[in-house]
Amino acid sequence: MTIDRAVMLFAGFMVLLSLALGFYLSPYWYLLAAFVGVNLMQASMTGFCPAARVFKMLGVKSGCAFD
Repeated sequence: MTIDRAVMLFAGFMVLLSLALGFYLSPYWYLLAAFVGVNLMQASMTGFCPAARVFKMLGVKSGCAFD
């Protein structure tokens, strides 16, 4: 698995988790989904992704988007 795929997997998981927590616990959890979406847009425009840096430190091999 490359960093690119790991970031997409993590973002998708966080969105689904926040939707479930928002439905079952508190609507404030929907803010997490909004944060993930804003972070994805920011990463696509700037090329900087905090999750990609964490995955790189964990030893996940680089893909083409986050070198």
